Amino acid sequence: MHHGAGLRRVVEVSQLDKEETNQFLLALKEDFRTANITAADRAMLDYAVKLTHRPAEMTAADVQTLKKHGFDDRAIHDICAITAYFAFVNRIADGLGVELETS
Repeated sequence: MHHGAGLRRVVEVSQLDKEETNQFLLALKEDFRTANITAADRAMLDYAVKLTHRPAEMTAADVQTLKKHGFDDRAIHDICAITAYFAFVNRIADGLGVELETS
């Protein structure tokens, strides 16, 4: 989880103590589908995973699913743009043979 430190900072400002934060992040890393997150967060992550792995299969129904979970057009745009940005940056890094830092 390359961006785990940033996520940890966000989670640590919540009501979770350090051990709960560690357990929450581990659950997200192992499988967000079974982690203790809201249905809206799960729908957002499902959308991002599908866009990342199967972009040609995206349909208007995927957007409607996000809307049913309370996301407005701006939020959906942001989810899509951020997901696409990370895919873009990762593809460049992979294409150039960039290796992740170990720490």
